[in-house]
Amino acid sequence: MLFRKKTYTDHDLVAGCSKNDRRYQERLYKRYFPKAMGLVMYHVKDQEKALEIVNQGFLKVFQKIQTIKDAQALEAWIKTIMMRTRADYFRKDSRYLRSVILEEATDDRTENNTLSNLYFKDIIRLLDHLPPATAEVFRLYAVEGYKHDEIGKHLGISAGTSKWHLSAARSKLRELIHEHYDTQRDVG
Repeated sequence: MLFRKKTYTDHDLVAGCSKNDRRYQERLYKRYFPKAMGLVMYHVKDQEKALEIVNQGFLKVFQKIQTIKDAQALEAWIKTIMMRTRADYFRKDSRYLRSVILEEATDDRTENNTLSNLYFKDIIRLLDHLPPATAEVFRLYAVEGYKHDEIGKHLGISAGTSKWHLSAARSKLRELIHEHYDTQRDVG
């Protein structure tokens, strides 16, 4: 006689996790880990950091699972939590924003030194100097972690237009950073 493994529905997983049952939490984690890791790895190339973000995300999932109203939306709900956790990580790590600004490669050491002296809040303040649509695309891409096609759908523009706004934001931010550096050099 063969024993069949029981297949757990998302409804079963939500109900079990809501009771803080470790077996259900493990099953949920194993079922959704690959998708969550793929989502995070798209923006975080360091596997250890990605794993840290995913695990923080699942901790939030387990802490808030009793708030989910429709178990059929579990996958989308987990994706949303992972995206928000990833965004929280990016907000905490302003080095990521610096790399997004410099992504179109430059070998300017001055710019790198200036960037290292800027904090997340300083970079975010610089967004006030950008046109609103350009600043919004940069924020959605660099801070929130959305892809260009997602940004396009959200803002009602094409993915290509989103890429153009990101490129324009990078150029203007580099210019503003150089101005910041020149001001700091003149003062110092």
